[in-house]
Amino acid sequence: MKNNKNKHMKITDISGGVELRNGVFMPYLGLGTYQADKDQEVIDSVKDALDLGYRHIDTASVYKNEEGVGRGIKESSVAREDIFLVTKVWNSEQGYNTTLQSFEDSINRLQVDYLDLFLVHWPVKGKYKDTWRALEYLYETKKVRAIGVSNFLRHHLDDLLSDCNIVPMVNQMEFHPYLVQQDLLDFCNKNTIQYEAWSPFMQGKLFQLDFYKDLTEKYNKSAAQIILRWNLQKGVVTIPKSVHKKRIASNADIFDFELSNEDMAFLDSLDRDERSGPHPDHFDF
Repeated sequence: MKNNKNKHMKITDISGGVELRNGVFMPYLGLGTYQADKDQEVIDSVKDALDLGYRHIDTASVYKNEEGVGRGIKESSVAREDIFLVTKVWNSEQGYNTTLQSFEDSINRLQVDYLDLFLVHWPVKGKYKDTWRALEYLYETKKVRAIGVSNFLRHHLDDLLSDCNIVPMVNQMEFHPYLVQQDLLDFCNKNTIQYEAWSPFMQGKLFQLDFYKDLTEKYNKSAAQIILRWNLQKGVVTIPKSVHKKRIASNADIFDFELSNEDMAFLDSLDRDERSGPHPDHFDF
């Protein structure tokens, strides 16, 4: 097994990223598109993000906006091979053959020939192992450059690792100062599974709190910028969602400062195991 390369993520600028366990480069800052309207809203946000230097775009079958994401990529001035494009197989599509069909449907909607990363969206009991076998096939046949999971807790990963042929390269989890799950993060680091944050702002709830006031004054940065910088300094890839060009630009303005060890520890200490989304073990699939 390779040594973990992402424990100390080298943070440079918006073009920086991490090397996955198979050597594929993954930009550490991306654009999330959850709840972005499938038409002009998501088209414009993708084009704006790419214009601002983002090279990582995340979507999913269940978001119902893959067509718009694909159009945004087509209408941008950035070449497809320079973009790290991610989508996910939804729960009702899981299983071996249905996952293969879901992949074909997704790339058709996205108007692309391959994916950079394909994820199992949730650990559907009794199905996620067959789903993973389908992802292994897609990887081995070079339809995708990397494969991973989303919302997999330690026991899901232990179960998958017990008989998989390919170790997941990424685990995309809800991650913010109120839900750190350090044990899971450590486990992923130990097994060279890149941790990635969805909902880094707790679906906006963190902005209603005042814990970051002193930090925003100290660093002259917004709460969003503080949180995203904390993500990267934790070695976590992050994909904040916005459909507003100014906010997309602001979310990328995080490379001219560094949080102190003391402030990193303070943000870590806010952990209360509080979720804004479903618990992977209790989600009604």
